[in-house]
Order: sequence, then structure tokens, then C-alpha cells
Amino acid sequence: MKATARITAVAEAGRTRLVTLRSQTPLLVRRTGYRLADGEAEVHLVGGAAGPLGGDRLRIEVTVERGARLCVRSVAASLALPGPPGAQSILDIHARVAAGGALRWLPEPLIAAKGCDHVSRSLVELDGDARLTWREEVVCGRHGEEPGDARLESAVRRDGRTLMRQELAVGPRAPGWAGPSVLGGGRATGTLLIVDPLWTDKPPEAAVLGPGAALMPLAGGPAALATAVGGDLREVRAALDKAFPQAATDIDKY
Repeated sequence: MKATARITAVAEAGRTRLVTLRSQTPLLVRRTGYRLADGEAEVHLVGGAAGPLGGDRLRIEVTVERGARLCVRSVAASLALPGPPGAQSILDIHARVAAGGALRWLPEPLIAAKGCDHVSRSLVELDGDARLTWREEVVCGRHGEEPGDARLESAVRRDGRTLMRQELAVGPRAPGWAGPSVLGGGRATGTLLIVDPLWTDKPPEAAVLGPGAALMPLAGGPAALATAVGGDLREVRAALDKAFPQAATDIDKY
């Protein structure tokens, strides 16, 4: 299955207007909220079919124009499932945030079901003083099952320069994925990246947040990345909440 979802947000009279909201099964997009305090618009990705399944080619394109504010969530976790032998599912995400814009990307986690072969590739391009909150989470298999293969590739560029680039691979074809240098026996992992121009003078300091979690300021800009590993998603989110307490409150409120 091939499908593309496109979202374009523009600022208009102090609020955000969605001028493009197009989607195809299984990437269905629905507007779900509006925040009066800052004019942020909220949309949810709604799964229109099971998956992603092996063989699927999915793409999400997000554009936030100058001064607009957008929050993208999902109604449920994405369950990567096996398809025909040798078939890989691919999800490409491309987001661009203009100067003065803000994007919060807060989907539910990816669950790598047994036998899946899934790749998620994310590219975020920021201009000037654009703000970004970007969360990615992976759960290794459903309850009581071994995970399939999943690889997440993420890159963020600010004014054309790479701010962050990382890759995570889990599953039977990823050497050492469960060992101490990767998940250390954990079943879930997550990252939370925040880019905030207000941090230019005083970015967050590096900190250990727990046995499997850390906060790291990024050298390329006013940004910090929190990473956590845990036995389940609840442990991971609890650790990430310690990194950015105000952001954690803001993530849960609407």
C-alpha cells in the first residue's frame, strides 16, 4: 500500500489555520483541537487500516509557515506487522518549520511486532528561531512476544546545518540491540528533542535522569535531547518527564 498525508499550517489573525489537510488510508489526518492561549492547532493521525504492514510505503509531509503553531499526535500506537516474505514497510516523515513557527510532534509509540521489518525515516528542517518538540518511542514487541526488526533514522537541520542525526535498530537482525550498549535488556526506549531559541544564553545542562536515562545539550544550537530506556513505556515517559518538566506538563495539557 502507498499513502501520503500532507499538513500545512499558516498563521492568520493570531491563530493557526490549516490550509492543507490531505490524507489517504491508512494515514488519515483529523483536526482535533485548538489552543486559545497561543493559537496552536492540533491534529491527530488516525489509523485507517492495520499496520504498517510489510510492503507499505507511507509518507507524511508537514509544513509550518512563519508564525504558525502546530501539534501532531496519534490516537493510538503504530503496530508494525509482517507482510509477505522479504517485504519491508517504510515510513518517511518530512517536516519543515519556518522562522517564528513551532511544531510539536507527539505521536504514540511504534510497536515492533514479531516478524516485522520496518524502517522509519524522519527529516526535520528548521529556519531561524523555529521551535521544535519531537518525540520518538519504540516498544520491542507486543506483550509476551519477541520483537521484529525496526530501524529509526532521525535527522534535524537548523538553517541548513545538521543539529542532530541518530539511528536506532532493534530486533533479531540488529547485532547487540538488547546488550548493554543499546537497550540493556529494556523493552522500550524513547527520545525527546526540544529546540528552543530562548535557550541561546543558557541551554539545559547535561544530567543523568536515572539508570537508563540522560539529558544532553546539543552543540549545534539551542537544543537538548533526552534519551531513556526502560522495561515498559511508562518507565520511559517518566524518565523523559524529568528532563523537561514544563514541556511534560504542556505535552499532557490541551
